Amino acid sequence: MKGGGALFTLSLLAPVFSDAAELTLRPFELNVIRDPESLQCKHVALREIPRYRGVHDEGYQRSKILDTGEERVQYISFDKDLVWMHAEGLCGRRESWDFHTLLQDETPSGRVSDQIVLQSANIPGSTAHTDIPPLDIEPLITSGDSNNRVDLVFFADGYTEYEKDKFIEDALRLAEDISGNQTFYTVKPLLNFWAAFTPSKEVMNIVLLFLHEITLTLPAQSGIGSGGKPKETPFGLYRDGTELRAVYYSKPEVARAACFSLGDQCDFPILMGNDPLYGGLGGEFTVITPSFANGALVLRHELGHSVIDVGEEYDGGFAYFGVNAAHNRTLTDVPWAHWLTNASAHTHGHDHAEPLARVERSVMPMQAYPWTLLNTSTPWSTTFNSSGTYAWHLVRFSLSGLPEQDDLRVELDGKDLGWVPRKDIGVDRWHYDIKLNRTLKGGEHKVQFVLKNKTREGEAQLCSVEVLEFGDESEFVSTPGHYSLYPTFSDKNETSYRPTNEDCLMRIVTTPNFCKACTEGLWYALLRHVDLIEDLQAGCEQDDSGKWARTLELNLVPLAHLRDSPIDVEESYTITWMKDGHLVKDFANKTKLVDDGDAVGSYVAHVQYTTEEVRVDKDGLLASTAANFVATSCKA
Repeated sequence: MKGGGALFTLSLLAPVFSDAAELTLRPFELNVIRDPESLQCKHVALREIPRYRGVHDEGYQRSKILDTGEERVQYISFDKDLVWMHAEGLCGRRESWDFHTLLQDETPSGRVSDQIVLQSANIPGSTAHTDIPPLDIEPLITSGDSNNRVDLVFFADGYTEYEKDKFIEDALRLAEDISGNQTFYTVKPLLNFWAAFTPSKEVMNIVLLFLHEITLTLPAQSGIGSGGKPKETPFGLYRDGTELRAVYYSKPEVARAACFSLGDQCDFPILMGNDPLYGGLGGEFTVITPSFANGALVLRHELGHSVIDVGEEYDGGFAYFGVNAAHNRTLTDVPWAHWLTNASAHTHGHDHAEPLARVERSVMPMQAYPWTLLNTSTPWSTTFNSSGTYAWHLVRFSLSGLPEQDDLRVELDGKDLGWVPRKDIGVDRWHYDIKLNRTLKGGEHKVQFVLKNKTREGEAQLCSVEVLEFGDESEFVSTPGHYSLYPTFSDKNETSYRPTNEDCLMRIVTTPNFCKACTEGLWYALLRHVDLIEDLQAGCEQDDSGKWARTLELNLVPLAHLRDSPIDVEESYTITWMKDGHLVKDFANKTKLVDDGDAVGSYVAHVQYTTEEVRVDKDGLLASTAANFVATSCKA
């Protein structure tokens, strides 16, 4: 290559900047954790991020209530002064801060250095200092540079120095499971998966033996805590009791510092506890275990909350929001209106009001989360009432500690429902549905769980149980792939609506995929962080005769025909080129241009990605534009 000339590239999707103080081409991200009632801040983190597409002058803000009950407020802007103003508006003047803070280190020139460290400059009262645990980083599945990818990092908790290989194997197994041929496989080129290993500490004990003081080094703390007591592990993961339910963290400031220290390489932290059985948590961190039966199920469900930022679809929750939730029937208020199966079946409201979407007819007459250990002396039972007006019903429940069919009998009105445990489930938790194609009679009914095997006492547990009733197929379409308004009932028995019956892992954790509305939301969420154009490089080539040619190479994120492995989804890239403001048809859909060696001026590439998984792109996230101005010819 010779004589490339003066070159530069720019993104035509860059924001329209205001005249305010300090500006950068990389946006700033503010994260605040605070008490939602007192509004007292507990944590502030401020850093640069590689990009956040679609941010305007006023910035972008969202807030949500985490599983811990705390509120997380996120604010993104290209104006650092505006971000600081926002932080002080939420938490008061920074000089008064006395809580945990994470800030990027800055060089004397004001530029953010490549290394991210924790510091508390200009915040005298802050308790910012947190020791970052030693992190041994290994790639699991990578598709590109972290400055143009979404990075998910598995952090080890409860793994000893001698269990590092086990941690890597567990993390890789889960990463491959969710990105192999389901859930995240169509967006895999936008993702990187990493493993960050930190060994659990060894415990030093002083033991008196035969009146002699002997110092022993006991084995490191393998596994996670239980009964509300964490072990001496990096992030202090623990179960509240012995039930296979949530897994909590006791050292959030350490987890924040660990992710923050990785800079662009950590977008979504995953805290993985070394425990073989069901457990997890969503919110600020995705918490999981590597359970063979449930690890991948919990991981993809919790990442749905974290990455797409959607609420639940299962009954009995409290958070129903995002692209998979509607709270009234008005079509304009249904986020998935463009996915509805039979638009003609939707009706107009009274007095020529806006069109209303059809609602599928169902009801939930009973739901409970007992989280109770079963015993052979007293069966667990509950009663409920049915109106007797529905065509069929479903008994749905989850159990743990019950590996054999002879261990338990599940009854409805005294009749054995024929429960059969999942094969090889062992003592882990699993979810069961028993469908009964008949109408429940009007009046009172009784559900009962009878433990038959006394040796299972102390381990056999009923986690959840509910009864659902449904109209016939003309009233309730249960066919997979049908999109309508399906009622979802909260813990207060308030009704919202979801897109499908059972087609989404946000409703049924054993389902391997998102529904179309959530998948579309996944593309939105990821493409805010990823530009389809990696770079646009100009150069020169000389052939055997000595003739020079101008070249421009467009490097795209490997989607569509650029994928390493094809997928069963229709997708394509469309590329249009302009030279000095004029469309050049001969360059259409080319990723490498060859022009005359004397050519100078501006080259602009516009890339449009289409996929059948996205029907509406109001923010233009599936499009990208880049330019390169060539100042000198190849012959110069």
